Formats: sequence, C-alpha cells, structure tokens
Amino acid sequence: MGARAVGFVLLLGLVSLAGGIAGAANAPAATGKPGAEAGPPGQGQGQSQGDVAEDSPRAALTDFLELCARERYAEAARYLDLPASRRSEGPALARQLESVLDHLSSFDPERVSALPQGVEGDGLPPLTDEVAAVPGQTGLPEPVRMVRRAVDGQPRWMFGQATVNRIDDWYDSIEESWVRRHLPEPLLRRGPRRLAWWQWLALPLLCLIAWPIGRALGGLTRAVAHRLLDSAHTPWAVALRGVRAPVTLGWSLVIIWAELALVDLHAPAERFAGQCLRAGTLIAFFWTLLRFVNLMRGVVQESSWIQHRPAVRGFLPLGMRIAQVSLILIAAITALSELGFSVTSLIAGLGIGGLAVALAAQKTVENLFGSLSISVDQPFRVGDFVKVEDTMGTVESIGLRSTRVRTPDRTLVTYPNGKLSDLRVENFAVRDRSRFGCTLGLAYGTTSAQLREVLAGCEACLRAQHKLRPEGVTVRFKGIGAASLDVEIGAYFETSDGDEFMRIREEVLLGFMDVVERAGTSFASPSQTIQVVTESSGPEHHVDGGRGRPPQAS
Repeated sequence: MGARAVGFVLLLGLVSLAGGIAGAANAPAATGKPGAEAGPPGQGQGQSQGDVAEDSPRAALTDFLELCARERYAEAARYLDLPASRRSEGPALARQLESVLDHLSSFDPERVSALPQGVEGDGLPPLTDEVAAVPGQTGLPEPVRMVRRAVDGQPRWMFGQATVNRIDDWYDSIEESWVRRHLPEPLLRRGPRRLAWWQWLALPLLCLIAWPIGRALGGLTRAVAHRLLDSAHTPWAVALRGVRAPVTLGWSLVIIWAELALVDLHAPAERFAGQCLRAGTLIAFFWTLLRFVNLMRGVVQESSWIQHRPAVRGFLPLGMRIAQVSLILIAAITALSELGFSVTSLIAGLGIGGLAVALAAQKTVENLFGSLSISVDQPFRVGDFVKVEDTMGTVESIGLRSTRVRTPDRTLVTYPNGKLSDLRVENFAVRDRSRFGCTLGLAYGTTSAQLREVLAGCEACLRAQHKLRPEGVTVRFKGIGAASLDVEIGAYFETSDGDEFMRIREEVLLGFMDVVERAGTSFASPSQTIQVVTESSGPEHHVDGGRGRPPQAS
C-alpha cells in the first residue's frame, strides 16, 4: 500500500511539475516570484502587468521573449540594435540572448520599468534601462541594457549595441551539461513550451529513477533508526513501519532535486521545479506527522490510563480526527503558499468559518469540554452512587454530551456535561468507610443501673461486629429529653458497599433492642398532656401517653 501511495504521489507531482514548467515557460513575463532577489539598478518598478505601457521597456522585453518562445527568432531580432554588418546574424543572436537570459537566476521581467521613458534618475544615460546583469569572466556583473531608438519613425525599446556585441561571449561562457554535449541534434531541438525534446523525455524518467533509489534509501534510514532506537520490541518499531511511505517520498524528492541539474532547465522552469519539490517535501513531512498521530491513537487506546476514563476514550476518535484534519489543512496551506499562491484569503475564510461554527456549536463544544473535564478529573465513574443537587442515583453512562443517572425509582436523569462540571456532586462510592449513628430514647422509668447496663451492652454489640473500626466508637448518655432519656451512639464500619452496610445496621439495631429488653427497661414514647378547665371543679389534668418510642438511626 505504501509503494502504491508513493508512486501515485510521485506521478501527481510529475504532472504538476510538467504543467507548472509549461505554464512558467508560456508566461515569461511573470516568472518572478514576490520577494525574489533584487535585480540590478534600473529595475524595481512596482506596476502590475495591466499598467504596462505599450512602448515601455517591459513590453518590448516581454514581446522579445514571447517571440523566442515561439522560435520566431527573425522577428525577435527586431529588438536587437544590430549594425548593418551583422543583421544576418540577428536570428542566431536572438536565440543566444534567450539562452543567456534563461540561465540568469535573478532575471525577472516584472522588475523592468513599465513606463515609456524607462527609469529616470538611475545614473544611466537618458532612455537607457538595465534589465539584467550577466556574471563576467572577471567576476564583475556585466549589464544587459535596453535603449530607446527611433525605427522607421517610430520609437522602440531594443537591446543596445554594447549588449549585442557581448552576446557571443556570454553565450560561450554558459556551461553546457554533459547530456547536451552527448545527445543527438534532433533531441536538442526546441519542443513545446521552450523546453527541448530531450527535456520532455527526461522529465518522466526522473520519477522512474528516483522511486527505487528513494525506496532503498528509506529502508536504510529505517534500519539505522531501528538500531539507534533499539526498537525491535517497542512502539517505535510500529512507528518506523508506519512512516515507510513518507520517508520513501522524501528521499525520492531529494533524488529528483539532484537529477534536475542534469535536465538543465531554464531559470523560470527551474524556479518552479524548486517550488514543487519544496512543496512535496512539506507534504512528506506532514504525512509523517499524520502517521505518528495514528500511532499515538493506538498507544493511548491501549494504555491503562484511558481504560479507566470511558468519556476520554469516547472523545479520543473525535480528537484524533480533528488533529488529522488540522494537519491536512496546514499541509495544504503551506504547500500552496510555497507554490506561490496567495493563501491570505483562504486563511481568513477558514478563520471566519471556524468562528461561525464555534458560535453555532457553542453548547456542543461546552459539553465536549465538560466531558473531557469530567474524564480527567474523575469526580465519579460509571457505577458510582452519587447525589447531584436533589437527585440521588447510580451513574449509568458518561457520554460526550451528557451523563445519565439511574435513580432508585428506576427513572433516568440526564445532565449536560457542561452544566454537570459546574455542579456540586456528592459521590458515595468513594467512601473509605460508612458511618453509623443513632439516638436511643429510653423511658423515664429507667434507673441509673439499667442505663449503665444499656450503655455497656450497646458498646459490646457494636464491638462484636467484625467490620467495626475500633477508633471512633461513641456510646454516651446524651441528656434528658422532653419525653425520654437520650443515648447517642456513633461508629464507623470498614465498608463502602451500601447493601452490606444496611445489613450491618440491621443487626446492630436488633442487638440494641435485645440489650434494652435484657436491662428491664423500654423505649420511650411521646407523651402529651391535655388540661381541661371547668368553672365548678377547677383544672383537671389528663395524660394520654404511651410507651414504645422506636430508636432513630441514620
């Protein structure tokens, strides 16, 4: 799968490279790149192509290059200020000057003046403009200048005689590649888009040669990484297998970059090829990052940390998908920027679109982050018995948007995670012990001896429980109440299970009843006094009371 993917990417890159080179060659007046190396004095007019005057040096230079691109060198020679003795050499000199300009990396027609009078105040004679500079044999730049002449009564910008006389020397100084010196003449002829036929044939071979070499170098790189990282039995082994395709693509692009020197492209096409290769390198880099994101997803899913956080586990696929889409968008924007496209409006559009989506999905995003907050902080887990506001129940599920609590009445209460993360939640499942507390109300007829027997018996009943926590046991005569003698009892049991605690509490309360019965006393019951007043007999008291007040436990 990786080999097919790399092959497809290289084929797509070849088509883009060939199309881009053709476009660059077909539009020589726009070969410059914003921010390119500054040209020699006389360049730097900031007008766009739509402001170019028809009789300006830029218009003449553009027409000269377009005629040369169509191999109409006889017509292009009209822009050479030739002496009468060399007019027959005009087509050959036009071809040679085209080759000289093509080999100048800093040559940019867009920097040539678009005004009819050219650049003024540049220190050159009037109606003279410098359009390029050729490295001379002494290492000093030699100017390529255009002058304004009257031809057949019409003013025209053309290359001056001083420039024309240097064309032969400049052309001879161009270093021909080894391929040009050994190819037959038919392949050296100019084909479409200002590229020789041998160059058109060489472009498809770049990928065919680069791919196996890139694959071999990629395998060598992974082997060295295996050895350095000692990754035979670690996640790094999976990571290195996953980046096989992007590493192969990266090495293939490096090989293509080295091979471009043999193709001997002209400067505009070479600049565009460099942009394509740099964009491809960025794609390989982000492709590698994308593979590592997929690897991290598998590692996180298998970790023990994520196994105890179901909401994070549910959030993980969405988070990974967001990371993948973000990487793809960044890679696309970076590659387009490297190719010379303006991405400012695209970034602004993405920002506005993201803001609109964020405003529309405000509650959804709030609940997503609330779910993430609950999963990380873990105030409760699935299966915990909790109290949220006035609702008590068991947590049944923790989703990306909401949490559901099953109440003792078997109803289901749903809380949005964004709101739940701000509420007070009481979790009974995390108790390390359970508290038992109650107050026994004894009847007023209880004697002090009976009371002491009850106190000792209740404490013995508590300590007979095997899950009692020894410290913290309290059995005390609390006070004399309105209708009873109150005994306060408190203790802790080493259990957090609610059902088990209810069984223990039941046994303890039954034991308390046995203790009270053995002491010969009873539980108090509320009493009420009713006073009836008559005119003849005076006040009469009647007490309607009872015995048998049950103990109150918590």
